[in-house]
Amino acid sequence: MCLLLSAPSAMAQDESGFQAYLSGLRSSAIAAGVRPATIASVFPTLSYNQRVVDLDRQQPEQNNNSAIPMFAPYRTQHVDAARIRRGRATYQEQRSRLARVEAQTGVPEEIMVAIWGHETNYGSYTGNFDLLRSLASLAYEGRRRSLFQGEFIAALKMIDRGVPRSRLVGSWAGATGNPQFLPSAYLRLARDADGDGFADIWGSAADTLASIGNYFTQAGWRAGEPWGVAVDVPAGFDRVAVTNRLVSPRCPRVFARHSGWRTMAEWRALGIAPQRGSWPRDTIQAVMIEPDGPGRTAYLLTGNYRVILDYNCSNFYALSVGLLADEIAR
Repeated sequence: MCLLLSAPSAMAQDESGFQAYLSGLRSSAIAAGVRPATIASVFPTLSYNQRVVDLDRQQPEQNNNSAIPMFAPYRTQHVDAARIRRGRATYQEQRSRLARVEAQTGVPEEIMVAIWGHETNYGSYTGNFDLLRSLASLAYEGRRRSLFQGEFIAALKMIDRGVPRSRLVGSWAGATGNPQFLPSAYLRLARDADGDGFADIWGSAADTLASIGNYFTQAGWRAGEPWGVAVDVPAGFDRVAVTNRLVSPRCPRVFARHSGWRTMAEWRALGIAPQRGSWPRDTIQAVMIEPDGPGRTAYLLTGNYRVILDYNCSNFYALSVGLLADEIAR
């Protein structure tokens, strides 16, 4: 009986604390220049969402010591026949738009389609959480308050910019639209490619693709370089000799799995061989990863792979985007 009574009490306490927190959040939004009309329309609608806080607490920390699973099952799930088929169909449907964006940005058409496919299965599911309620709840919880409070204020500025409140739905963590941009990314990077005066990453394929291309350009994509190459590693290969001895301050577990940098010519001299096709340009720099360990497929990863990691800092995600892109273009 005590357990049954304690849960509603805790929820009421969280709601009370949340409403008190909103007072300070409102002041921060005013100080950031959000229009009074936007503040007046949004804040009375907000209530605490325990569900998104629970989901956030379930996320593994970047520095945890849990074992890293095999990549092969993830690849099977995310680079599957259905996603490849839909990707190829989307690629053909959007060729004229994709060609324009690639000409403007240097980002390959198939990479843009693969991002769209990975993020929302080509727009079939973009999430149904109320972004403003989710972001305010996550900011109140406090574990990553600076991030989520900033994204909440950015979402308010999206309304200031003319985005309807009804569009501000998406993932529990605040990503929205076909490319799953956080509000701050939308403000910086969303593009109006169809000329209607509105960067519509929810309903416009042209705006979606142009916005993804712009994201990659701003993150440093280098035209003419592949993301990576699937390779075979010879028996007896000296992995210690190519160990990366630097520690990344960003996503350390992700980058710790990469070797040190070598040119493609140097990797070839060490006996590494591409599984199909020809070698990229000799001077292109790459690191190596063996996601499923020695004896399985390895990958040489260029600086453009790091751009995919900027979108989502996960080796499994970035590898799957690259591999899906290759299949779409095949």
